[in-house]
Amino acid sequence: MGFGSIIAAMVSVSAILLASYVCSRGGFYMADVLSDSFVEMQENKNEMLKTEIEIIGATTDGVDILLSVNNTGAVKIGDFEYMDVIVLYCNSSNTTKTVWAPYQEETAPLAGNHWKVHSISPDLINPGIFDAGEIMEMQVRLNASDPIGNNSENWIQVTTPNGAGDSVYFKR
Repeated sequence: MGFGSIIAAMVSVSAILLASYVCSRGGFYMADVLSDSFVEMQENKNEMLKTEIEIIGATTDGVDILLSVNNTGAVKIGDFEYMDVIVLYCNSSNTTKTVWAPYQEETAPLAGNHWKVHSISPDLINPGIFDAGEIMEMQVRLNASDPIGNNSENWIQVTTPNGAGDSVYFKR
């Protein structure tokens, strides 16, 4: 009878030690994951702070909008498919329209409500990448069936993949 209680005590202590090990191991794992998340979030914030663009010109013929965008930050931008271009304009019947124009590869003719890189200059370092100090000419094409009206106030917003952006008003 004496050995039964000792064995039961040893099994109980072993179970308690195993349970505390599993719980502490899980806690350390969760703390590690949380710490990695904070580090990644801080890196994203730092990159966003280093990213800055400035729209230095916008002209339009009613269907095509040509933008000159200057990379005034320190981060190079190469994943154009993750950039957002939003146009707010008045059409010929004086109705306000809002259009999100996704990126389109330069190989195909530009479709309506899409944009593409017309040129990057000077593009000596990292060709095809929008580096710091370079100016990118963007072409935004609206639907030809619903062009911008004459003498209307319009607005365009360009946002980089990490959230930095600039906007400008323009007239036709």
